[in-house]
Amino acid sequence: MKFNHISFPSCDVDATASFFVRHLGCTASAFGTTQILKRHDFDIVVEDAEDRVVHWPENFHIGFELPSAADVLALYEAFKAAGVVFETEVIQHVRGSRFFCQIPGGVGVEINTREDAAEAFRASFGRA
Repeated sequence: MKFNHISFPSCDVDATASFFVRHLGCTASAFGTTQILKRHDFDIVVEDAEDRVVHWPENFHIGFELPSAADVLALYEAFKAAGVVFETEVIQHVRGSRFFCQIPGGVGVEINTREDAAEAFRASFGRA
């Protein structure tokens, strides 16, 4: 089985979609008031929730893995320059360097790498 997509609501679909295009290399196409963001291996569907309040569980987030700790730090600095709201700074963690932020629309995002993770955490589902 292959992961196909994630779909979530946003109170500002255009700003959420623009973030993914600008910072995470997605391409976007509109489907009514929804934006469909394409990546090489999965899609992100951002649904319009402008007319309602979206409540996220406290620890809900989506994660993106980068090849190296240097890449994580570079993206952190790019996000910082763009005024992204951070929940953490870059954290050195047993499962690899990472940081957490909030993107437009209120979605939590984790950016991480396994390059500097302890050996037990270096494998992922795609590379055992």
